[in-house]
Amino acid sequence: MLMMDQAAEGNREELRRKLRENFDGRIVRKDLTKKIKEGANVPVYVLEFLLGQYCSSDDEEIIEQGVQNVKHILADNFVRPDEAQKVLSQLRRNGSHTIIDMVTVHLDIKKDCFFAEFSNLGLSNVPITDDYPEKYDRLLCGGIWCIVQLEYESEGDSSFGIEDLDSEPRQKKQKDVSPISIRKLTPIQMPHIDIEEVRTGRKAFTQDEWMDVMLRSCGYEPEQLSQREKWLPACIGRKCLRDAGPVFPAAAPAAAHQHRPDPS
Repeated sequence: MLMMDQAAEGNREELRRKLRENFDGRIVRKDLTKKIKEGANVPVYVLEFLLGQYCSSDDEEIIEQGVQNVKHILADNFVRPDEAQKVLSQLRRNGSHTIIDMVTVHLDIKKDCFFAEFSNLGLSNVPITDDYPEKYDRLLCGGIWCIVQLEYESEGDSSFGIEDLDSEPRQKKQKDVSPISIRKLTPIQMPHIDIEEVRTGRKAFTQDEWMDVMLRSCGYEPEQLSQREKWLPACIGRKCLRDAGPVFPAAAPAAAHQHRPDPS
């Protein structure tokens, strides 16, 4: 039994190594998500994105430091609706501020310009360059959670290239449109999956290893399943083996066999 446990641990470590090498920054420890989620009203995918960025390691000290970093980021940058005016005040006072919020973009036909709307911040009509909606089209389709660096400019003559209907003047000053501008926007939710990246990373795994990764992504513990049982989740409508975001729960779901359907 001891030798079997050692072999299983060796297989897990090899799988973790391959995941780190081929999907670094996309591996999420679900136990850390649960640990932080209990004390923060934040969407799970926001937590998982930050944990993937700061806790992608097997070193417990690095992980703990990463968890603290994530907590600080959420405390300083995640916008809660009831604190929107406080955040805007900080932005105005400091001239810049980074926030985490749901961002939606729409095209103003008359001005021939894209504008962003921030859900929790309660802010709209913030000019945004064409590059972002063109690159991340989900901004135009209901919006996505983003990390956004905002700047506040009460004075100055920076232009945003917006043409008036009467063409006089040809451009408006940024502060005439909005004193707030977007310096940088980074999507948290993946706007699309780079299937070629997945295929390239997949080549480093055997079929059995990749199946174990997919099962863990669905919340199953493959070591508690027989080879035949491992194929059962593929038949469950509510589970999707196309999930390309490998995760490593700290512990397997309690009595994983209880979550499997009766083969009959």
